[in-house]
Amino acid sequence: MVVLLREDAAPEQRAEVAHLLAELGAHDPISLPQESGAWLLYLPGLTYTDAIIARITALPQVARLIPITTPYALASRAVHPDATRVRVGSVVIGGGEPVIIAGPCSVEGEDQMREAALAARDAGAHLLRGGAFKPRTSPYAFQGLGLRGLELLAQAGAAAGLPVVTEVMEPSLVADVAEFADVLQIGSRNMQNFPLLRAAGRSGRPVLLKRGFAATIDEWLLAAEYLLAEGNPHIILCERGIRGFDPQTRNLLDLAAVPLLRTLTHLPVLVDPSHGTGRRELILPMSAAAIAAGADGLLIEMSPHPDAALSDADQTIDPSTLRAIAQLTRRLRAAITDLPPDPLPGRDGEKRECGTSSAPLPEAMPSLPEELIGSGY
Repeated sequence: MVVLLREDAAPEQRAEVAHLLAELGAHDPISLPQESGAWLLYLPGLTYTDAIIARITALPQVARLIPITTPYALASRAVHPDATRVRVGSVVIGGGEPVIIAGPCSVEGEDQMREAALAARDAGAHLLRGGAFKPRTSPYAFQGLGLRGLELLAQAGAAAGLPVVTEVMEPSLVADVAEFADVLQIGSRNMQNFPLLRAAGRSGRPVLLKRGFAATIDEWLLAAEYLLAEGNPHIILCERGIRGFDPQTRNLLDLAAVPLLRTLTHLPVLVDPSHGTGRRELILPMSAAAIAAGADGLLIEMSPHPDAALSDADQTIDPSTLRAIAQLTRRLRAAITDLPPDPLPGRDGEKRECGTSSAPLPEAMPSLPEELIGSGY
């Protein structure tokens, strides 16, 4: 179970409950602040007998106990029925408007990064991405500029007025990357690098956690649990495709995961159609599909000179395509009405809400935008 404290609980009252749980379980509980001002306390392994429940609920600062039936407690929707919103500067991820994170796969130089940052901003991006440390399958491929790349990325972001997102690959580099980046990215290959997850969780920075290319949904959410267990509530999930058998695309973009995650977790979900497809001509239609599926935003590789990119050129789009995606996602989000909140039976018979809007479904959906028709979607 998870203990939910009242929003007006004073620090000394929170400490009283934490002390009681530690006494009952022989170690300190995990504390996690909520956007509402309330706090969650979780002590894994504690058996909640009737006597223990009575002691905890007798405290006036305890709002309620929340039973947990999943291996991930803090990431569970049962613990946090309202969707989490992650704030990065003035940008809110999970706030209803699609957020676009765009930029080159790799930071290659000062001029390249500054040009890309300004182009991303002008095309409608909200955050700037760029890799300073690049995990590459081949040891001979371009690996990024390292710490110098971090500096160039931060400078370009500042020049464009965009917060920056970049990948961190080692626990020892978390502090250095956090000094320059507004959001730390954990890449697909490192989704289950548990020392890295713990270090990133302790950084205090929002963390964008990509799904491993062979990971199940539960494994992905348990990786997010590592971050949450370090007291960091600012976690963003990113679906980037899983390994399939068809070589026509780089990965199989699992868009069914997006609405599924809405029933399982409160964390915001982005989609990366660049790695999910590996083909630039598929980025626009799959971006549209991701937003239609309920994604909170997109992570896209974009460069003013995509064919000259040192890494992932085939899946890198140009600024005009990014502009079309930004315009299209706003129109789609405005056009799509959530399903009515009539509860549907879940896998275990539990009633689950399918949406949050009480508005009726439209009699007819709007026609496909020209951008999609022109793309052959």
